[in-house]
Amino acid sequence: MIHKTRTLLTLIGAAGLATAALAKDIDTSKLPPPANQPGVTYDKDIKPVFDRSCVKCHSGEKPKGKLRLDSLAGVAKGGTDGKVVQPGNSAKSMIILNVAHLGDEEDWMPPPKNKANIPQLTGEQIGLIRAWIDQGAQ
Repeated sequence: MIHKTRTLLTLIGAAGLATAALAKDIDTSKLPPPANQPGVTYDKDIKPVFDRSCVKCHSGEKPKGKLRLDSLAGVAKGGTDGKVVQPGNSAKSMIILNVAHLGDEEDWMPPPKNKANIPQLTGEQIGLIRAWIDQGAQ
């Protein structure tokens, strides 16, 4: 039992270091700036963006990466790779890095060549999501 616990803790620690290294290696100066819009909320502003670009794959019974973006609770919960939003810090939020197509190409959302031909989010959309996260992701 002790060996299994140590192994699990080692894996968790390694995953944390890998995530920290990944975020450290990404040039966040390439991100679109957060929108200046005050009072951004999931229901009013973000859900429509996610509905158009994300929920086709990230909803339902078997969402990709076990990440549901069709509800605020699903976004807050995260997925297989952990939390995707760090309220108050959009530049370190995995969802922003992925939709801005920064970092590992395997994680870009939507994927550049997706079957549904969903286009990459615009700078304005990414900026709106950034503002929402920076304002607390409510």
